[in-house]
Amino acid sequence: MAAVTRHRPRVLVIGLDCAEPSLVFDRWREELPHLRQLMDNGTYGPMESSIPCITVPAWASMMSGKDAGQLGLYGFHNRANYGYGRLSIANSTSITTPQVCDLASQAGKQVITIGVPPSYPPRPVNGVMVGCFLTPSTTNASRPYTYPGELAEEIRSQVGEYQVDVPNFRTNDKDYLLKQIYDMSDQHFKLIRHLMRSRPWDFCMFVEIGVDRIHHGMWKYHDPTHPKHEPGNRYQDAIKDYYRYLDGQIGDLLELVDDNTTLWVVSDHGAKKMDGGFCFNEWLIQEGYLALKTRPQGVAPLEKCEVDWARTKAWGGGGYYGRLFLNVRGREPEGLIAPGDYETVRDELVCRLEALPDPLGQPLGTRVFKPQEIYRECRGVPPDLIVYFGDLAWRSVGSIGLDGIYTFENDTGPDDANHAQFGMFIHYDPSRAGQGRVPAIRLMDVAPSLLTNLELPVPTAMQGRAPGFARTGRA
Repeated sequence: MAAVTRHRPRVLVIGLDCAEPSLVFDRWREELPHLRQLMDNGTYGPMESSIPCITVPAWASMMSGKDAGQLGLYGFHNRANYGYGRLSIANSTSITTPQVCDLASQAGKQVITIGVPPSYPPRPVNGVMVGCFLTPSTTNASRPYTYPGELAEEIRSQVGEYQVDVPNFRTNDKDYLLKQIYDMSDQHFKLIRHLMRSRPWDFCMFVEIGVDRIHHGMWKYHDPTHPKHEPGNRYQDAIKDYYRYLDGQIGDLLELVDDNTTLWVVSDHGAKKMDGGFCFNEWLIQEGYLALKTRPQGVAPLEKCEVDWARTKAWGGGGYYGRLFLNVRGREPEGLIAPGDYETVRDELVCRLEALPDPLGQPLGTRVFKPQEIYRECRGVPPDLIVYFGDLAWRSVGSIGLDGIYTFENDTGPDDANHAQFGMFIHYDPSRAGQGRVPAIRLMDVAPSLLTNLELPVPTAMQGRAPGFARTGRA
């Protein structure tokens, strides 16, 4: 009997940061022929993101199979210690847990990763790594954004000065924004095609940040339910046109893969309209939890205000979700809350935050999470509470000096959208029939699925589990 030839499996992961499943699966499905083909012949559905559903912890959780608490990543910014200093920006050095590209490299697989957060500074892999949107500069030779470092010159020769992100994406100049998004995405896909053609690879993954940037910058133009929507505006098809553009670029990538390649298309979270902002610290001041020595002149971030820490019980952080920190005696430098009262104060704030009304007096629908209850472990310094104002329909505004506790202007620049808890996945394995649309999987299920597709062992420490459709049928 002739021996059965086993082909070396390959996996291509197409990451679309913030891609909204309702747009891909339903609203624009017929206008996205390549994604539709993958759905028609594969398995797809919603994917529950991390808490919080923010780019850095979400991608890190997806690629490690561990939750945000185990990783010690509670958002784009994280508290470095129990002092009152400014929050530090997350980067790849924040993570000590190996991710799929690391495990694949250790097993001798050849990898390509481009823009997968957090990947700055880049770390050694058995292949190449290109930094993500956290990269501060692509021209500082002493702080390379690629591994190996000499790859940067090759990238420059292929695409020019490389853009990891859209500069100033919170702008009112939407023509500028669109041009920057397309210019950046053109570069990204040109680089992806070049590396796929010029490098041997078993695992290739990239993340396109342009989807997130166009959602935040232009959601009001396409969503008739958005409070700032103007019917008939000239940008109403801008997001759809960009999705169609991405579908065409994905089609070009599909020409570069063979029948031994399993494909994934994933987003770290979805998108939804932003109804407004809730002024978190203004509310805490109003309710007696936060005390200032003097009010700022105009609008100012909390870190530039004179906080009377000796009279402060709690303060909050702004962003797409809220972070609440308690001033605990013996933990913070000027702690006020006795350790024995910690849970009482925390429970009181959970009840009060979840009971918040909207500007019309109706329930806002806020959800509040205790990190110790949603994570297997809490590394680093977690917030005492994680707050989804209006279940993510309202942004958390941390600035002081705004008029009232509700605002309809973002304190960090124009922004139309918030993140949604469910992103999306599409899985296509040429060796087996797909299952069509299936119920939601968890974001942490992706890492063990990718390792299974690569025929590598799944570490027992991973929380996620590969669903049945992700187990290869390849001979």
